[in-house]
Amino acid sequence: MSVTPPGPIGDPLFGNGRQFADDPFSFMRACADSYGDVVRFDLGPRETYLLTNPADIERVLVSEADRYRKPQFGDDAMDRLLGQGLLMSEGDTWRRQRTLANPSFHSRRIGALAGTMVDHTESQIAEWEDGEVVDVQLEIARLTVRIIVSAMFGADVTDEEVRTVQESLEPLGARFEPDPRRFLIPNWVPTRENREFDDAVATLESVIDGIVERRRGTERDPAVDPAGPEGVAVAGPSGDSEGDLPMDLLSVLLRARDRGEQTDENLRDELVTMLLAGHDTTALALTYTFYLLSKHPEARARVEREAAAATESGLPDAGDAREMTFTDRVLSESMRLYPPVYTLFREPKLDVKIDGYRIPEGSALMCSQWVVHRSPRWYDDPDAFDPSRWMPERRSARPRFAYFPFGGGPRHCIGKAFSLLEAKLILACVCSRYELEYEGPDLSLRGSLTMHPDHPVPMRIRER
Repeated sequence: MSVTPPGPIGDPLFGNGRQFADDPFSFMRACADSYGDVVRFDLGPRETYLLTNPADIERVLVSEADRYRKPQFGDDAMDRLLGQGLLMSEGDTWRRQRTLANPSFHSRRIGALAGTMVDHTESQIAEWEDGEVVDVQLEIARLTVRIIVSAMFGADVTDEEVRTVQESLEPLGARFEPDPRRFLIPNWVPTRENREFDDAVATLESVIDGIVERRRGTERDPAVDPAGPEGVAVAGPSGDSEGDLPMDLLSVLLRARDRGEQTDENLRDELVTMLLAGHDTTALALTYTFYLLSKHPEARARVEREAAAATESGLPDAGDAREMTFTDRVLSESMRLYPPVYTLFREPKLDVKIDGYRIPEGSALMCSQWVVHRSPRWYDDPDAFDPSRWMPERRSARPRFAYFPFGGGPRHCIGKAFSLLEAKLILACVCSRYELEYEGPDLSLRGSLTMHPDHPVPMRIRER
C-alpha cells in the first residue's frame, strides 16, 4: 500500500485551489467518489487530506482528539475576527473558556429560555402580511440575532444594531470564501476586500461594545457574593448560580473579568464568536428547512399539524417542542442535506497514520459533513429528502459519524440544545399560522465559514 493517499492532480502554483474555489461541494464529492476514504489534494501551500469514512472522523474528533488541534492557515483574518473565542482557542485557554460558558448552556436554563425565543418570534412574524414576499434567510437571521443577544447577552438590540450586524456579514463572509490567490496577498495590503473586512470587524465590535456598556453593573446582585468558597460560580438546581445571579454568558464573563480571570480581549472574542456562530447556523438550518418544506407539501402538512398541536393551548414551550417528533426528523434531514457547517478542519500535532496512510504533522484534515451526509455508502438515495431516515431503527443502523452537523467529541457545539429548541419553537410559531412558498431559482450554494445560499431566498407568506 502506498504511504501517500490518492487524489487529484493540481496545477503547480495553486494546486487544486481553483477547483475547490469554483465549487467546493462538487469538488469534495467528486474526490470522495473517485478516491475513497482518504483523499490528498493541495489547497494553496498546504497539503490537505479529506476523510470520508465516519470511523476515521470519529477517531479524529473523539477517541484520539488530543492528537489534533484547530489548524492555523497562515491567514490572520480568522484571528482578527474570532481571536481566542471557543471556536478557535486551544489547550488551557479553551478549557477555561468552555468551563466558564457551560452554566449558560445548562439544560434547565435552555428550557427556561423558551419564552424568550417565542416572544421574539411572535413579535417578528406579527409584522408579516398575507401574500407578501420576504427573503426568509434575512428574516430568520434578524430573528436569531435578537434571540441570541437576549438569551446569551441579557440585553435587547435595536433595529439599527440588527441591520448593522446583517450588513457586516457580507464582507465578513466574502473574506472566507475559498480563493487560491488569497495566500499570495498579505492581509495588510489595502485591497478593497481587506478594507471592507477590517471595517466590518470594527463595526461588529462597536455593536458588541454598545451591548456591554448597557449591561455594566447589571451582571451581579450586590447583596450576594457571586463566587463560591473557591472563587468559582456555584451551579444551583436550575442551572443558575446561587443567589439567582444572571447566568447569561455576558454576565458570567463580566464576573470572571472582575475576578481577574478574563481580559477585555477574552470578553470581546467570546461575544463576537457567540453572536456570529449563535445566530448564523440556526438561521441557515431554518432557511433550508423552509425551502425543503415548500418543495415537499406532505411533510409540510405534518409539521403544520404538530405546530398546531404545540400552540393549541397558547404559546409553545420546551415541553411542547419535545412532542414535535416529526418536526425533529425534518430538522435532522434538513441539516443532513444542507449542513450549515459543511466541513471541519483539524491539524495533526505529530505525524499520524489513518487507514495505513501517513498524514504529516501540520497538514490540514477535512472532515466534511457535506460529503459524508450525502454519501450513498450510508444513505439510500442520498440526495432525496426523506425524514423517515431518522426513525430510530433506521438511524441506529448507520455509523455514529455518518451524521455530525454539530461536530463531535470534546469540541462539539456547545449550543446544540439551544439551537434545536430555538428551531422547533420558531417552526411551531410560524407553521401554526403561515405557509411559506418558495418563489426563487433552483437553490445555489456558496461556501464560506458556513454554507449560504448564493442568492436571496424569496418566500411568499400565506395565512393558513
